Amino acid sequence: MPKFFVHPQDIVGKKITLTGEDEKHIKTVLRAKEGEELTLCDGAGTDYRCRILSLEQGVETEILSAAACETEPYTQITLYQGLPKADKMEWIIQKCVELGVDRIVPVATERTIVKLEKKEGRKLERWQKIAEAAAKQSGRGKIPCVGPSVLTFAQAAAEAAKMDGALIPYEKEEHCGIRTFVQRGTGRHIGVFIGPEGGFSEMEIQMAEESGILPVTLGKRILRTETAGMVAIALLLYELG
Repeated sequence: MPKFFVHPQDIVGKKITLTGEDEKHIKTVLRAKEGEELTLCDGAGTDYRCRILSLEQGVETEILSAAACETEPYTQITLYQGLPKADKMEWIIQKCVELGVDRIVPVATERTIVKLEKKEGRKLERWQKIAEAAAKQSGRGKIPCVGPSVLTFAQAAAEAAKMDGALIPYEKEEHCGIRTFVQRGTGRHIGVFIGPEGGFSEMEIQMAEESGILPVTLGKRILRTETAGMVAIALLLYELG
């Protein structure tokens, strides 16, 4: 059943009306008819099974039932992603949202090649749309936030230091893995740091350790930046059950 996100204020009594891009998609792509059903989500963890009443002005639906969305992991993972080259960030966002990441923060590191500068606002807007599309496709109960801005590594480390736990895959770490990180106790809010193509500098690793961020190994092979985040998040959620 197709799924769309709505704002809580769009829910009026037993009715929800969709407009804009969602209206266009339902009418022109899905070619939906009156009487067909949709799943609408308020982005706060509740799914509504709805039936289309009218397609005259917007897409007017009536709520048939409501239930808690069961697709959101208990652990809220923030991915601090070093800015990669080309369109790799779009792939990373799409796949990590599918896996269940709660938030994605672009990070400018010492070895970052990409300089967004004046394009930052447009990039963040596009990345947020990709996150929304991935959340719809994968049946998420919320749309993960991208940003709201690009942080420096120092800013990201300071933010993660306030979380229940954070880890940073590092090719020179040989013994401590994600299982060890989980066994130490993590809490609900966890940060995951992934470097750009050139990885993190030794100074950044030192800064991370001073902020309480644990270096871990993802195995004996060095993974690409667009692979490492997905592997780390998948392993982390698996270990957390």
